[in-house]
Amino acid sequence: MDILLYILIFIMGTVFGSFFTLAVYRIPKRQDITHTHSYCPNCNHKLGFLDLIPVFSYIFLLGKCRYCKEKIRPRYFILETLSGLTFVIVAYLMNISAYNLKPILLAEGAFMALYLCFVFIMAGIDAENRKIEKSISMYGVLLSIAYIIYLCVVEKESIYRYVIYLAFYAIILILDTVTLKKYAKNSYVHGVILTVLTMVIFTGEYVMINTIIMTALVVAIDLLMHKIENIRKRVRREKKDYGENIDYGFVLGVSNILNLIFVLAWYKFFV
Repeated sequence: MDILLYILIFIMGTVFGSFFTLAVYRIPKRQDITHTHSYCPNCNHKLGFLDLIPVFSYIFLLGKCRYCKEKIRPRYFILETLSGLTFVIVAYLMNISAYNLKPILLAEGAFMALYLCFVFIMAGIDAENRKIEKSISMYGVLLSIAYIIYLCVVEKESIYRYVIYLAFYAIILILDTVTLKKYAKNSYVHGVILTVLTMVIFTGEYVMINTIIMTALVVAIDLLMHKIENIRKRVRREKKDYGENIDYGFVLGVSNILNLIFVLAWYKFFV
């Protein structure tokens, strides 16, 4: 029974992954992500059902569009597969099984699935465009508020633990609004901070500390490698230029999921 359940969860995860690829491509272009039919970005031909089966369509079509034969970027296959595997791993580590489908556990699983949507789409867009989309940040904020209400009402957790995070949300959103009015653009830094707040609400302080440490290490290594490369090529760059092209949201997203899986595994097997 559990095998069938996890196969269904994997399929659900790949469907979510297919949506993630669509959202990552369309949201920065301000295109509709719910009503407009999927199409090939090269020839604009509407895709049929057999073209839209997550993971398998890419394999059966040999990574090419059925209509124009243009190569399909492997990110679609990779993101769909990783999404399916992530959903299965997290569900297993959360002890979701065919024999343990309690309402509270299912609710936690549903919130976790919605949270993974936030992380995947935010990280994907940042990796492609180095931008934290305001709409995705707001989705994370609203989802966090709904999760806090659930925890306080259903699981009877104290609201005082989350008051400071809600206050930070308010401060950053106000600052972002002021920045938008003054400079007519969104602040990347504000988006990163909102992302961190959403992550800590869903994954806890311990996971978030490890996430920040891992992110800092990755950034430090990247900066060091760029500096060594510039020295080797005898290229002089101002100090302020270093780090401007690092996708902090993407690194945070990957680090957060890895640390979440590690902590869930630790509690499942060793605690």
